[in-house]
Amino acid sequence: MKNITRIIEGCIAKEHKYQKILYEGYYGYALKTVFRYIFSYEQAVDIVNDGFVKLFSHFQQFEPGNDSDNEKKLMGWLKKIMINTSIDVLRKGNMLSETGSIPEYVWDNTYRGDEADQVLLYKELVILIKELPPAYRMVFNLYVIDGYTHNEIAGLLNIPAGTSKSSLSRARELLQKSLKKIEDAQLCKI
Repeated sequence: MKNITRIIEGCIAKEHKYQKILYEGYYGYALKTVFRYIFSYEQAVDIVNDGFVKLFSHFQQFEPGNDSDNEKKLMGWLKKIMINTSIDVLRKGNMLSETGSIPEYVWDNTYRGDEADQVLLYKELVILIKELPPAYRMVFNLYVIDGYTHNEIAGLLNIPAGTSKSSLSRARELLQKSLKKIEDAQLCKI
């Protein structure tokens, strides 16, 4: 994003113009982050908006660096806020499985060739991850996708680190079994 340092300074000063620019520029990134934890589109949108409210109300805590690092720092901070907001909502709901579906237009694909294959693979993986039990899914997302350590996950979810490790192991087993079933089904069609 151009002029990210000026946008950050504007957000720290609580200037609505810059808050709007930041919101519109990073809304999609925030929504994709939340979708890894919340699969009800309406609830995910609410969580993203709540996350941005938290971001803007605590922006004075953000410490900008140099121009080249500011966007990375901001995206990391935004990602952390969105993940924590999602976990808070899941915790309040006792990590119940979500029943909503992701609207089809989210998957709209204007790509051709290899990129289209990658988008299709991504869609299939997201669906398989969605089918994991909520606790396994959350640990899988935090560890594999978001890069948290088991100790950090334990702190976020108030569970022992060993539980995080075993949940990850079980999630991987279930995903491997699901992928094997899909592979076997495709081989049978040939």
